[in-house]
Amino acid sequence: MKTEILESVESKSLKQELPHFEVGDTVQVHCKIKEGEKERIQLFSGTVIARNGRGINETFTVRRMIGDEGVERVFPLHSPNVVTVEPMRSSKVRRAKLYFLRERRGKGVRLAQRRSDHTARR
Repeated sequence: MKTEILESVESKSLKQELPHFEVGDTVQVHCKIKEGEKERIQLFSGTVIARNGRGINETFTVRRMIGDEGVERVFPLHSPNVVTVEPMRSSKVRRAKLYFLRERRGKGVRLAQRRSDHTARR
């Protein structure tokens, strides 16, 4: 009974169209930023290192390097402040969480790009 009520309330806030992206993909997240009366959209691009939760509580973590500093942001997937998530490239990974990238620097952070079917050798 209680879960049915929760599901009905949550279903109104869920986004209908979500882009397909996985852990290891490089994405651009378009976020709404409010500064006083003004509102603008800011881009945050980086590698998805984790996805957590289900339903309305689903989040994903994006990591990028700015100079020598690693910056991670956790975004709620169904938040109205996350306008769009744009997948840029897909990488081949064998783990669900890529926390090992935190210790890597320079070229060690790069992940092997996943080849799509039409670019594979014949």
